[in-house]
Amino acid sequence: MTTAPDGLVQVTGNRALSGRYPVQGSKNIALHLYAAALLADVPLTLEQAPDIVDTGVCARILQHIGTDATFDGNRFMVGPTDALNPVIPQELGRQIRTTAVLAAAVLARAGKVVFPYPGGDAFCPRLIDRHLAAMQAAGAEVVPTASGLRILTGRRGLHAFTVDMNTPYGPSLGATVTALLLAARTPGTSLITSPSIEPEVTETCRFLAERGVAVSWNAEGLHVSGKDWIDGGTFEVAGDRIEAATVAMADASTGGCVDLVGIALTHFPDGLIAPFADAGITLTADGDTIRVRLAGVLSGVEAATGPHPGLPTDTAPQLAAMLTQAAGPSLIGERVYPRRDTHVAPLRAFGADITATGSMIRLRGPKRLHAADVQAADIRAVTALLIAALVADGTSTIRGLHHLRRGYGHLLANLATLGAEVTVEPEV
Repeated sequence: MTTAPDGLVQVTGNRALSGRYPVQGSKNIALHLYAAALLADVPLTLEQAPDIVDTGVCARILQHIGTDATFDGNRFMVGPTDALNPVIPQELGRQIRTTAVLAAAVLARAGKVVFPYPGGDAFCPRLIDRHLAAMQAAGAEVVPTASGLRILTGRRGLHAFTVDMNTPYGPSLGATVTALLLAARTPGTSLITSPSIEPEVTETCRFLAERGVAVSWNAEGLHVSGKDWIDGGTFEVAGDRIEAATVAMADASTGGCVDLVGIALTHFPDGLIAPFADAGITLTADGDTIRVRLAGVLSGVEAATGPHPGLPTDTAPQLAAMLTQAAGPSLIGERVYPRRDTHVAPLRAFGADITATGSMIRLRGPKRLHAADVQAADIRAVTALLIAALVADGTSTIRGLHHLRRGYGHLLANLATLGAEVTVEPEV
């Protein structure tokens, strides 16, 4: 299991990447499936679980609440228990974003749960009000505490419910999964209106359906008929579209020639494929391999993040880094969160012509980047800075390596096999 000490990575840039890159199981999908695994009444194994710090945190949370959870570097295994300890520890729950989703699974099994406010990336305020609305709609009482929340159901337990997942920035992905997990163990049929259709949600639906939970979609929303017994078995985590897109952008930025192995082109949403095509990047499918090639020179693009099948917000910082090498102006709008710009100032340190105004990021290229010593603030920002360092002249230093390890198990080692010159050092 990967550990998460602070550290720094040094990158000597101006080298084209070339070769085959093995894509890990999806971080974002896996984190929601770790919560869904709590619902199973017999042992369950998630294949292709990513070897990242957040996986280890989730395993420790599940162990603390009483399950027999283990991770062997590829498989996340959960043995059920009839005596859950319905408390998510403060020191663990504050390290990940999916704490409220895990809490929903515990609530569905135990009828109560105590948990801290989530942690993880903090590039803008990230509320959990829709998660709590789902719990309340199902009949739970939400009691704020000094360190988090206590959720209780009382004697009557949970009941079928209707809840809306919409927010000013579109449907809430995490809260949709929270509602799904509550509904899956609740008697009767619940309705989730304005549900997110992100792959994290659809894969959780597929997981539940394969275990006997009736899940259906129509114009009203997402209908879930609860069960008092849910099967286990095995389930494979889909390839990480965010890691694959990150490597594709690193490839295009350096003028490389990379094949992404372990992911299908159908995993890339239209909102990602379109700006790639506009920028001059061709993606060719060959089974579970995507061939990435740059046709000519990179071109500037205009794009905006949005709910699936739009441009994933988790690829926007990396896209900005790539577009520093594109000819002409580029514009990236953020429509999932109020803003996402922790990568902007560090990219300027590399020499990028980039500015942020509210939710809009403007760039002009191509710019010849130079080595820089920068600090990463979150998972996706660190990969944006890594792309810049791979392009830049000289040797760059990127601090905050623990952010990278939260989301990418073997990114640096795999980039090295493509020809990148990277070294990891302890941060002093």
